Amino acid sequence: MLRNGLEPWHLLVVLAVIILLFGSKKLPEMARGLGKSMRILKAETKALREDETQADGGAQNSTAANTATEQPRPAVNPTNITKATEADKSATTA
Repeated sequence: MLRNGLEPWHLLVVLAVIILLFGSKKLPEMARGLGKSMRILKAETKALREDETQADGGAQNSTAANTATEQPRPAVNPTNITKATEADKSATTA
């Protein structure tokens, strides 16, 4: 009976109830607010972690972190992309 606790139709019912309670105009505003708060939370936790690493080890932790982030990336080989009109011109001239 309760083998699958949450099936797709359960989610549809919950979604319908939420739309009826808050209305379709209010939902985008709520999603925007949630997104902003998540960005703020992410920025604050990042700042907190940076403050902790500076307070904990100072020189050792910061130099290890800097060398790990400042390593050069491998070079990317450029590719030669020809446009269709250039390919047609070279085919007709050859």
